[in-house]
Amino acid sequence: MRLLLDTHIFLWYISGDNRLQPSVRDEISDTRNDVYLSVTSLWESLIKFQLGRLPLPANPQEYLPLQREKHGISTLPLDEASVANLIKLPNLHRDPFDRMLICQAMEHDLTIVTLDNQICAYTDNVLRC
Repeated sequence: MRLLLDTHIFLWYISGDNRLQPSVRDEISDTRNDVYLSVTSLWESLIKFQLGRLPLPANPQEYLPLQREKHGISTLPLDEASVANLIKLPNLHRDPFDRMLICQAMEHDLTIVTLDNQICAYTDNVLRC
C-alpha cells in the first residue's frame, strides 16, 4: 500500500499518541508499505508552531524531518501536476493544506491516512483511523 499521512497522523505517530489506532500504526510501520509525508504537512506544522498552536519538543525545521527519517517515512515534494489537480476539486473543504494533500494523493495514487471526515468527501482512497 502507498500511504500519505495527514499532518495530525504523522504527529500522533511520532509522539506515540493513543488516538492513533494500533491497526493504523501497524500499517504505517509495515515495511511493505510506502509511507509519505508531504512537504505541505511540514509547511502547515511550521505555521502552526509559529502561531503557538503546535507545541513540539524541539525546533520544527530540524525535529520534523529528523522524525520523518527516523521512522522511515519518505518526503513527498509538491509538484506542478499535483497543484493542477486543485481545479478538479469541488469546494467542500476550506483547509488549503488538506486540499493539497488530496491533490497529491490523486496525482500519485496514494491512500490518505486521516481522521478528517471532510477529506473522505473527496475520495474513497482513505485509510480512516
